Amino acid sequence: MQKVTRDILVKRASELLADGTVSSVLGWKAGEFDYDVTPATFTDTESLEKGFVWSDFSAANLSKYLVSKTKSAEGRILVFLKPCDTYSFNQLLTEHRIDREKVYAVGVPCEGMADINKIRSICGDGIIKIDCGEKLTVETLYADEPFVVEPSEVLLEKCESCKSKKHVAYDELLGEEGEVVDSSRFSEVERLEAMSADERFEFWQGELSRCIRCNACRDACPACTCEVCVFNNPASGVETKAPSDSFEEKMFHIIRAFHVAGRCTDCGECSRVCPQNIPLHLLNRKLIKDMNESYGTYQAGETVGASSPLTEYTLGDPEAGDVLEGGGKNA
Repeated sequence: MQKVTRDILVKRASELLADGTVSSVLGWKAGEFDYDVTPATFTDTESLEKGFVWSDFSAANLSKYLVSKTKSAEGRILVFLKPCDTYSFNQLLTEHRIDREKVYAVGVPCEGMADINKIRSICGDGIIKIDCGEKLTVETLYADEPFVVEPSEVLLEKCESCKSKKHVAYDELLGEEGEVVDSSRFSEVERLEAMSADERFEFWQGELSRCIRCNACRDACPACTCEVCVFNNPASGVETKAPSDSFEEKMFHIIRAFHVAGRCTDCGECSRVCPQNIPLHLLNRKLIKDMNESYGTYQAGETVGASSPLTEYTLGDPEAGDVLEGGGKNA
């Protein structure tokens, strides 16, 4: 259950459209099902009233859509940003991928988003309706009575290990501000690190072998904003296609993880949109954890203009095997 309601968001967006502060609104709309919520642009109050959705399924990080929107927009775009989204927003500003003058950012508190796969594990298939209130009421084709589900039991993984309820960027904040969370988001990475090399290889072999190269992870990732991706270049030899062998499927994800290293804000969109439920965020978190241990704690997108440790050199940078103050060791 989100504390700031849909009506509050629609009312404020309508006011900003009416007074000319913004010319369009970037938010969420319903898809085919209640849980199929997708990003959308609204240009008037009527469309907002009719189609705007703010629910436990408004999980999409809207910051990336501003990359293309601010290139063509006439007037300012109102964008609703959850706390985790604001880190991506700042990082895109740092990389000069968004025109800040064309954006009116409204921060919205978030209590966590729901994972439809977890809901299915409780309620089964054939979901036809989900009402989002203090609890989720789920109707299915195969049960006479609706299921009542606690939102805390079906949180997305990205929300279970949320790093911050605090917005790091906005022009206006609706509701109350949160705090940075002392999460255990690296615990699963530590579990993998404790495995033997063969066990880790087997784990990732099993996970990545399910990849169908749909590119949803790349397309949703706010750190993937190259105008022409190497995996869409017909001259590269690795143009978008289903993997022909096990090497190709691993190469794609490992190259992408290194491509976003130091810029990934750990928003979790890659895993959220993966139709095969591959925990791709763990590759990114491993690199984040290694950088923190080698160069000190760094959070991409925390402040505009901050440089990643991977793009700066200092004489104090550790060499391979150096043990850092505080126990960190350069891998």
